[in-house]
Amino acid sequence: MVQRLGYTDVDIVYYSPNVNGRKIWDDLVPYGQVWRAGANDNTTISFNDDVTINGKPLAAGIYGLHLIPGKDEWTIIFSKNHTSWGSFFYKKEEDALRVTAKPEPHEMQEWLDYTFTDRKAASAKVTMSWEKVKVSFTVAVDVDAVALRHFREQLRNTAGFNWHGWEEAAHYCIVNKINYAEGMQWADNSIRMEENYTNLAAKAQLQQLAGDAAGAAVTRKKMMELVGQASETGANQFAYELMNEDDMQGALEVFKMNVKKHPDRWNAYDSMAEAYGRAGDKKQSVTNYKAALAKAPAEQQERIRKAITAMQ
Repeated sequence: MVQRLGYTDVDIVYYSPNVNGRKIWDDLVPYGQVWRAGANDNTTISFNDDVTINGKPLAAGIYGLHLIPGKDEWTIIFSKNHTSWGSFFYKKEEDALRVTAKPEPHEMQEWLDYTFTDRKAASAKVTMSWEKVKVSFTVAVDVDAVALRHFREQLRNTAGFNWHGWEEAAHYCIVNKINYAEGMQWADNSIRMEENYTNLAAKAQLQQLAGDAAGAAVTRKKMMELVGQASETGANQFAYELMNEDDMQGALEVFKMNVKKHPDRWNAYDSMAEAYGRAGDKKQSVTNYKAALAKAPAEQQERIRKAITAMQ
Protein backbone atom coordinates (compact mmCIF):
# COMPACT_ATOMS: atom_id res chain seq x y z
CA MET A 1 0.00 0.00 0.00
CA VAL A 2 1.64 3.21 -1.20
CA GLN A 3 0.91 6.87 -0.53
CA ARG A 4 2.85 9.64 -2.27
CA LEU A 5 3.63 12.84 -0.36
CA GLY A 6 5.14 15.34 -2.77
CA TYR A 7 7.90 13.28 -4.40
CA THR A 8 8.13 10.79 -1.53
CA ASP A 9 6.54 7.33 -1.49
CA VAL A 10 5.43 5.80 1.82
CA ASP A 11 4.92 2.06 1.34
CA ILE A 12 3.46 -0.31 3.95
CA VAL A 13 3.56 -4.09 3.44
CA TYR A 14 1.66 -6.23 5.94
CA TYR A 15 -0.31 -9.43 6.50
CA SER A 16 -3.87 -8.84 7.72
CA PRO A 17 -5.22 -11.15 10.46
CA ASN A 18 -8.93 -11.26 11.31
CA VAL A 19 -10.66 -11.15 14.68
CA ASN A 20 -12.49 -14.45 14.16
CA GLY A 21 -14.40 -14.13 17.44
CA ARG A 22 -11.27 -13.75 19.55
CA LYS A 23 -10.51 -11.21 22.26
CA ILE A 24 -7.71 -9.17 20.75
CA TRP A 25 -6.38 -6.47 23.04
CA ASP A 26 -4.60 -7.52 26.22
CA ASP A 27 -5.29 -11.14 25.27
CA LEU A 28 -4.24 -12.33 21.81
CA VAL A 29 -2.13 -9.18 21.67
CA PRO A 30 -0.91 -8.53 25.24
CA TYR A 31 -0.44 -5.03 26.57
CA GLY A 32 3.15 -4.00 27.21
CA GLN A 33 4.71 -6.49 24.77
CA VAL A 34 6.24 -5.90 21.33
CA TRP A 35 3.77 -6.95 18.63
CA ARG A 36 4.44 -7.52 14.93
CA ALA A 37 1.70 -5.03 13.90
CA GLY A 38 0.13 -7.60 11.62
CA ALA A 39 0.74 -11.29 11.01
CA ASN A 40 3.50 -13.58 9.74
CA ASP A 41 6.61 -11.71 8.46
CA ASN A 42 7.57 -8.27 9.73
CA THR A 43 5.17 -5.54 8.84
CA THR A 44 7.41 -3.13 6.94
CA ILE A 45 7.22 0.56 6.14
CA SER A 46 9.55 2.27 3.68
CA PHE A 47 10.34 5.83 2.61
CA ASN A 48 12.40 6.76 -0.43
CA ASP A 49 13.28 10.11 1.16
CA ASP A 50 13.96 11.31 4.69
CA VAL A 51 10.77 11.97 6.68
CA THR A 52 9.61 12.94 10.13
CA ILE A 53 7.39 10.75 12.29
CA ASN A 54 5.31 12.76 14.75
CA GLY A 55 7.89 15.50 14.22
CA LYS A 56 10.96 13.29 14.81
CA PRO A 57 13.44 12.68 11.95
CA LEU A 58 13.75 9.28 10.28
CA ALA A 59 16.12 8.56 7.40
CA ALA A 60 14.98 7.10 4.10
CA GLY A 61 14.93 3.29 4.13
CA ILE A 62 12.90 0.17 4.92
CA TYR A 63 11.94 -0.48 8.53
CA GLY A 64 10.29 -3.26 10.48
CA LEU A 65 7.17 -1.79 12.06
CA HIS A 66 6.35 -2.99 15.59
CA LEU A 67 3.83 -1.78 18.13
CA ILE A 68 3.64 -2.01 21.91
CA PRO A 69 -0.06 -1.71 22.78
CA GLY A 70 -1.27 -0.26 26.06
CA LYS A 71 -4.58 0.73 27.54
CA ASP A 72 -3.82 4.46 27.36
CA GLU A 73 -0.67 4.74 25.22
CA TRP A 74 1.00 2.79 22.44
CA THR A 75 4.64 2.79 21.39
CA ILE A 76 5.38 2.72 17.67
CA ILE A 77 8.77 1.25 16.76
CA PHE A 78 10.71 1.60 13.51
CA SER A 79 13.35 -1.14 13.51
CA LYS A 80 16.41 -1.26 11.26
CA ASN A 81 15.73 -4.99 10.95
CA HIS A 82 12.87 -5.55 8.53
CA THR A 83 13.51 -9.15 7.40
CA SER A 84 12.49 -11.19 10.46
CA TRP A 85 9.45 -13.29 11.22
CA GLY A 86 7.07 -11.22 13.28
CA SER A 87 8.47 -9.76 16.49
CA PHE A 88 10.04 -12.96 17.76
CA PHE A 89 13.57 -11.79 16.89
CA TYR A 90 13.02 -8.12 17.72
CA LYS A 91 15.96 -6.36 19.44
CA LYS A 92 15.59 -2.95 21.01
CA GLU A 93 19.15 -1.99 20.06
CA GLU A 94 18.07 -2.16 16.41
CA ASP A 95 15.50 0.61 16.89
CA ALA A 96 15.84 3.53 14.51
CA LEU A 97 13.02 5.47 16.18
CA ARG A 98 10.28 5.19 18.78
CA VAL A 99 7.25 7.47 19.09
CA THR A 100 4.10 7.23 21.16
CA ALA A 101 0.45 7.60 20.26
CA LYS A 102 -2.94 7.46 21.98
CA PRO A 103 -5.30 4.63 21.00
CA GLU A 104 -8.76 5.69 19.86
CA PRO A 105 -12.08 3.84 19.60
CA HIS A 106 -13.05 2.55 16.17
CA GLU A 107 -16.08 0.85 14.72
CA MET A 108 -15.75 -2.90 14.59
CA GLN A 109 -13.13 -3.94 12.01
CA GLU A 110 -12.82 -7.66 11.36
CA TRP A 111 -9.60 -7.54 9.34
CA LEU A 112 -6.56 -5.52 10.41
CA ASP A 113 -5.96 -2.63 8.06
CA TYR A 114 -3.58 0.27 7.48
CA THR A 115 -4.90 3.44 5.88
CA PHE A 116 -3.66 6.93 5.10
CA THR A 117 -5.89 9.63 6.57
CA ASP A 118 -5.79 13.43 6.99
CA ARG A 119 -3.81 13.62 3.75
CA LYS A 120 -2.15 16.91 2.86
CA ALA A 121 0.46 17.90 0.30
CA ALA A 122 3.38 17.16 2.64
CA SER A 123 1.94 14.90 5.35
CA ALA A 124 -0.52 12.15 6.18
CA LYS A 125 -1.56 10.05 9.14
CA VAL A 126 -0.86 6.33 9.01
CA THR A 127 -3.66 4.60 10.87
CA MET A 128 -3.70 0.98 12.02
CA SER A 129 -7.21 -0.20 12.82
CA TRP A 130 -8.32 -3.61 14.09
CA GLU A 131 -11.23 -4.83 16.15
CA LYS A 132 -12.52 -1.68 17.92
CA VAL A 133 -9.21 0.21 18.25
CA LYS A 134 -7.18 2.46 15.98
CA VAL A 135 -3.81 4.12 16.48
CA SER A 136 -2.13 6.68 14.24
CA PHE A 137 1.16 8.44 13.62
CA THR A 138 1.95 11.30 11.25
CA VAL A 139 4.45 11.05 8.40
CA ALA A 140 5.67 14.38 7.02
CA VAL A 141 8.19 15.34 4.36
CA ASP A 142 10.05 18.52 3.44
CA VAL A 143 8.68 18.66 -0.09
CA ASP A 144 10.82 21.59 -1.21
CA ALA A 145 14.07 20.04 0.08
CA VAL A 146 13.25 16.76 -1.67
CA ALA A 147 12.26 18.53 -4.90
CA LEU A 148 15.46 20.57 -4.99
CA ARG A 149 17.54 17.45 -4.41
CA HIS A 150 15.74 15.71 -7.27
CA PHE A 151 16.33 18.68 -9.57
CA ARG A 152 20.05 18.68 -8.72
CA GLU A 153 20.24 14.96 -9.52
CA GLN A 154 18.25 15.29 -12.75
CA LEU A 155 20.35 18.22 -13.96
CA ARG A 156 23.42 15.99 -13.76
CA ASN A 157 21.62 13.51 -15.99
CA THR A 158 19.77 13.90 -19.30
CA ALA A 159 17.76 16.93 -18.15
CA GLY A 160 21.00 18.90 -17.96
CA PHE A 161 21.56 18.66 -21.71
CA ASN A 162 18.77 21.02 -22.76
CA TRP A 163 17.62 24.50 -21.78
CA HIS A 164 14.19 23.37 -20.65
CA GLY A 165 15.49 21.19 -17.80
CA TRP A 166 17.35 24.12 -16.26
CA GLU A 167 14.40 26.49 -16.78
CA GLU A 168 12.00 24.00 -15.17
CA ALA A 169 14.19 23.85 -12.07
CA ALA A 170 14.33 27.66 -11.93
CA HIS A 171 10.56 27.75 -12.40
CA TYR A 172 10.06 25.60 -9.29
CA CYS A 173 11.99 28.17 -7.24
CA ILE A 174 9.77 30.95 -8.60
CA VAL A 175 6.46 29.22 -7.92
CA ASN A 176 7.47 28.19 -4.40
CA LYS A 177 9.43 31.39 -3.65
CA ILE A 178 12.58 29.63 -2.45
CA ASN A 179 16.24 29.12 -3.34
CA TYR A 180 16.64 32.29 -5.41
CA ALA A 181 20.44 32.26 -5.78
CA GLU A 182 20.64 28.71 -7.11
CA GLY A 183 17.49 29.25 -9.16
CA MET A 184 19.24 32.19 -10.83
CA GLN A 185 22.18 29.95 -11.70
CA TRP A 186 19.79 27.44 -13.23
CA ALA A 187 18.10 30.18 -15.27
CA ASP A 188 21.50 31.44 -16.47
CA ASN A 189 22.50 27.89 -17.53
CA SER A 190 19.27 27.65 -19.51
CA ILE A 191 19.91 31.01 -21.18
CA ARG A 192 23.46 30.01 -22.12
CA MET A 193 22.11 26.94 -23.89
CA GLU A 194 19.33 28.75 -25.75
CA GLU A 195 18.18 32.25 -24.93
CA ASN A 196 14.41 32.60 -25.22
CA TYR A 197 11.63 34.58 -23.61
CA THR A 198 10.69 31.70 -21.29
CA ASN A 199 14.06 31.43 -19.54
CA LEU A 200 14.57 35.20 -19.61
CA ALA A 201 11.22 35.57 -17.83
CA ALA A 202 12.37 33.05 -15.22
CA LYS A 203 15.55 35.02 -14.61
CA ALA A 204 13.66 38.32 -14.39
CA GLN A 205 11.20 36.88 -11.89
CA LEU A 206 14.01 35.49 -9.74
CA GLN A 207 15.83 38.81 -9.84
CA GLN A 208 12.66 40.58 -8.77
CA LEU A 209 12.04 38.10 -5.94
CA ALA A 210 15.65 38.49 -4.78
CA GLY A 211 15.26 42.27 -4.60
CA ASP A 212 17.20 43.18 -7.77
CA ALA A 213 14.55 45.33 -9.45
CA ALA A 214 17.07 47.05 -11.74
CA GLY A 215 18.47 43.74 -12.98
CA ALA A 216 14.96 42.39 -13.46
CA ALA A 217 14.07 45.42 -15.62
CA VAL A 218 17.09 44.86 -17.89
CA THR A 219 16.28 41.14 -18.28
CA ARG A 220 12.59 41.83 -18.85
CA LYS A 221 13.44 44.31 -21.63
CA LYS A 222 15.43 41.63 -23.44
CA MET A 223 12.56 39.18 -22.85
CA MET A 224 10.07 41.60 -24.41
CA GLU A 225 12.24 41.96 -27.51
CA LEU A 226 12.02 38.19 -28.06
CA VAL A 227 8.30 38.01 -27.24
CA GLY A 228 7.78 40.66 -29.91
CA GLN A 229 8.94 38.11 -32.48
CA ALA A 230 6.36 35.53 -31.36
CA SER A 231 2.97 34.92 -32.97
CA GLU A 232 -0.17 36.33 -31.37
CA THR A 233 -1.00 32.88 -29.99
CA GLY A 234 2.52 32.24 -28.73
CA ALA A 235 2.72 35.60 -26.95
CA ASN A 236 -0.76 35.12 -25.52
CA GLN A 237 0.06 31.69 -24.11
CA PHE A 238 3.28 33.02 -22.60
CA ALA A 239 1.43 35.91 -20.94
CA TYR A 240 -0.99 33.44 -19.36
CA GLU A 241 1.98 31.46 -18.01
CA LEU A 242 3.28 34.64 -16.37
CA MET A 243 -0.16 35.45 -15.00
CA ASN A 244 -0.52 31.97 -13.52
CA GLU A 245 2.84 32.49 -11.79
CA ASP A 246 1.49 35.72 -10.23
CA ASP A 247 3.80 37.83 -12.40
CA MET A 248 1.07 40.30 -13.28
CA GLN A 249 3.54 43.01 -14.29
CA GLY A 250 5.15 40.77 -16.88
CA ALA A 251 1.83 39.36 -18.05
CA LEU A 252 0.32 42.80 -18.63
CA GLU A 253 3.42 43.96 -20.50
CA VAL A 254 3.09 41.02 -22.88
CA PHE A 255 -0.67 41.42 -23.31
CA LYS A 256 -0.23 45.16 -24.07
CA MET A 257 2.46 44.39 -26.61
CA ASN A 258 0.25 41.75 -28.20
CA VAL A 259 -2.65 44.22 -28.55
CA LYS A 260 -0.34 46.84 -30.04
CA LYS A 261 1.08 44.32 -32.51
CA HIS A 262 -2.33 42.78 -33.36
CA PRO A 263 -4.89 45.61 -32.97
CA ASP A 264 -7.52 43.82 -35.04
CA ARG A 265 -7.51 40.54 -33.08
CA TRP A 266 -10.37 40.25 -30.59
CA ASN A 267 -8.63 37.56 -28.54
CA ALA A 268 -5.72 39.87 -27.71
CA TYR A 269 -8.12 42.37 -26.12
CA ASP A 270 -10.12 39.60 -24.44
CA SER A 271 -7.01 38.18 -22.77
CA MET A 272 -5.79 41.58 -21.63
CA ALA A 273 -9.22 42.29 -20.16
CA GLU A 274 -9.01 39.09 -18.14
CA ALA A 275 -5.54 40.06 -16.89
CA TYR A 276 -6.72 43.50 -15.78
CA GLY A 277 -9.62 41.82 -14.02
CA ARG A 278 -7.30 39.54 -12.10
CA ALA A 279 -5.14 42.55 -11.23
CA GLY A 280 -8.20 44.31 -9.78
CA ASP A 281 -8.41 47.07 -12.41
CA LYS A 282 -12.09 46.78 -13.36
CA LYS A 283 -12.12 49.94 -15.46
CA GLN A 284 -9.35 48.74 -17.79
CA SER A 285 -10.87 45.27 -17.82
CA VAL A 286 -14.23 46.60 -19.05
CA THR A 287 -12.55 48.85 -21.64
CA ASN A 288 -10.68 45.90 -23.16
CA TYR A 289 -13.67 43.56 -22.98
CA LYS A 290 -15.67 46.15 -24.94
CA ALA A 291 -12.89 46.35 -27.53
CA ALA A 292 -12.94 42.54 -27.76
CA LEU A 293 -16.74 42.49 -28.07
CA ALA A 294 -16.63 44.85 -31.05
CA LYS A 295 -14.39 42.41 -32.94
CA ALA A 296 -15.40 39.01 -31.55
CA PRO A 297 -17.27 36.33 -33.53
CA ALA A 298 -20.95 35.81 -32.63
CA GLU A 299 -20.31 32.66 -30.59
CA GLN A 300 -18.02 34.58 -28.19
CA GLN A 301 -20.15 37.68 -27.67
CA GLU A 302 -22.51 36.41 -24.96
CA ARG A 303 -19.57 35.25 -22.80
CA ILE A 304 -17.85 38.63 -23.18
CA ARG A 305 -21.06 40.50 -22.28
CA LYS A 306 -21.34 38.44 -19.10
CA ALA A 307 -17.69 39.23 -18.29
CA ILE A 308 -18.41 42.95 -18.74
CA THR A 309 -21.45 42.74 -16.46
CA ALA A 310 -19.39 40.92 -13.80
CA MET A 311 -16.81 43.71 -13.83
CA GLN A 312 -19.29 46.59 -13.55
